[in-house]
Amino acid sequence: MILKDRIAIVTGAGSGIGRAGALILAREGAVVAVLDRNAGGAAETVRHIVESGGKAEAAAVDVTDDRALEAVVEGVLARHGRIDILHNHAGIQVEGDLEHVSPEGFDRSWDLNVRAHFYACRLVAPAMKRQGGGVMLNTSSSSGIFYDREMIAYTTTKHAVIAMTRQMAGDYGKFGIRVNALCPGWVDTPFNEPFIRQMGGRTAIEAYIREKVPLGRWASVEEIAESILFLVSDRSSYMTGQTLVVDGGETVV
Repeated sequence: MILKDRIAIVTGAGSGIGRAGALILAREGAVVAVLDRNAGGAAETVRHIVESGGKAEAAAVDVTDDRALEAVVEGVLARHGRIDILHNHAGIQVEGDLEHVSPEGFDRSWDLNVRAHFYACRLVAPAMKRQGGGVMLNTSSSSGIFYDREMIAYTTTKHAVIAMTRQMAGDYGKFGIRVNALCPGWVDTPFNEPFIRQMGGRTAIEAYIREKVPLGRWASVEEIAESILFLVSDRSSYMTGQTLVVDGGETVV
């Protein structure tokens, strides 16, 4: 097991990609703190992990609540003495162009997709410095590297995640801390409902994927989880400040 006894925090781990990432980290030996604002989803992820022989604990938390996030990180440190991996995955899609996204919707996107990532990294950085290293992984999106029609709030925040990741990697490499970004493409989870509405429904999005994605299909959450494992493990030990795009080739055509 390539993550044996490492302590990991995964946000947005109550469903979808976040759950798949938490499961694969636990499968490889990590003790996983499963964070999600949906208490039932977090508990279900932990149940899957424990039933498979892994170790995990659940925390129902809104990661945009600074005090609540601080309490979770402090609790993990009190119980385990270290934090080796932080995967900031919690995010939101708010569809619409410049004139159709409310300022409140834009702010909500920024708070969850960017600021919460920043604050979680800020909280774990001192512990990682003390222990001589660690890994931070921030989920961006293929929308963070190219134009995405009428999704100004989402694309702006996902571009910002990449810039923030590069900055943190440059500043913290001297402490043995690696920071990378993951850019998933089309993954068939409920998270994509705003995109599907924007594209005109399920039939339209299926046709788009067949035409625009060279591999011609959605990714599975398990495929994205394999990329997460690579980025948080020693398999990527000389990689920092980078953006791994896992999109079936959509952004190259």
